[in-house]
Amino acid sequence: MGKPTVAIVGRPNVGKSTFFNYIAGKRISIVEDTPGVTRDRVYAEANWRGRNFSIVDTGGIEPEADDIILSQMRQQAELAIAMADVIVFVTDIKQGVTAADMDIALMLRKSKKPIILACNKADNYGKVSDDIYEFYNLGLGEPYRVSAANAIGIGDVLDAIYDKLPPISDDENDNEVIKVAIIGKPNVGKSSLVNKILGENRVIVSNIAGTTRDAIDSEFENEFGKYIFIDTAGIRKKNKVSENLEKYSVMRSLLAVERADVCLLMIDANEGVTEQDTKIAGEAHEAGKGIIIVVNKWDEYKKDNGTLEQYKKEVYDKLSYISYAPILFISAKTGQRVNKLFELINSVASQNALRVSTAVLNQVLNEAIAIVQPPTDKGRRLRIFYMTQASTKPPTFVVFVNDKNLFHFSYERYLINQIRNEFGLMGTPVRMIVREKNEKNV
Repeated sequence: MGKPTVAIVGRPNVGKSTFFNYIAGKRISIVEDTPGVTRDRVYAEANWRGRNFSIVDTGGIEPEADDIILSQMRQQAELAIAMADVIVFVTDIKQGVTAADMDIALMLRKSKKPIILACNKADNYGKVSDDIYEFYNLGLGEPYRVSAANAIGIGDVLDAIYDKLPPISDDENDNEVIKVAIIGKPNVGKSSLVNKILGENRVIVSNIAGTTRDAIDSEFENEFGKYIFIDTAGIRKKNKVSENLEKYSVMRSLLAVERADVCLLMIDANEGVTEQDTKIAGEAHEAGKGIIIVVNKWDEYKKDNGTLEQYKKEVYDKLSYISYAPILFISAKTGQRVNKLFELINSVASQNALRVSTAVLNQVLNEAIAIVQPPTDKGRRLRIFYMTQASTKPPTFVVFVNDKNLFHFSYERYLINQIRNEFGLMGTPVRMIVREKNEKNV
């Protein structure tokens, strides 16, 4: 069953994301004084009085909205309500009870879930006010006066959440999951892939480029293992990042890469690899993450004999620095080959975390040196004493030599290729650090 879930709901612009960010302890949801900024469900982990739980920030509920995006926001909020163990209903004490608040309260009462009513923007907490009393009309019990922006009264709400959480389950603290970030340009099908995997409309999907603004976590388990899929906002070119929301979204996507174990770089089969794709791939490569190149919309691409191998060659020509990454051709729309992703993800995550013993590593090193002698410069030959692995994620090796200046890049690339030939290391970058023997060990 995992950790219990607390959903934060309410109409747009009442301060749900500010409340969410304070509980999460970091800026996760985009906070901007624009109604409807948080459009999908956004997850974070929280802890109060030693109890772990997941919190979900939702798009504002507009009960009578006809707009496509607003109606999908309402559906996302309804899904969050359905999966939540406890619901925090955030209202605006300055605006008082609105017709939308009454409609949302009716929806929440029908859910039969534990409800906590938080009246936000009560900035003058110590001042006695009658504003709070009208919120009893919502029929949800005692309202809590809070100011998320000033961190006032939130402890009382957290205590109420703690009291209403279900009993601790056996697998609540199970952390054996692989975190997978789905990255790529806007509108290449990232959200469609998440939805196909989960079998539910987990992320808002529309033909409007850039619909996903936040990085969104989705827990998933099947016969292959446990995963958290992080659907990210499409990363645009910097010269096209004009408004603040877009800047936040790019930042969130890059943070999602940092959190991930494996990145799925999604490419539109019809467009091929673009300059933007190379930059996005570079972010994952530099972060040392496992990478799988996922060519989406393959069902739409015109094919003949040899098309697949030719397409692979063109991809690797443009993404030569991640030639270690496997390529999978899929259709998120039809589900073609989507199931093949899981074994690839497991393999790449395992390779990214691979550790090799020093004895075995030096045996490979000695064989490599015997095949191709280290280079010389002005009569002085590079001497390699030994190698050890410093860290994983990505596999990072330290090689000790007599003179760092003699260790040319070409020989470093040769040694890395020999290591790859021996241990595989599919889908993961490999780092090599050069130290002179008199330097301190790492």
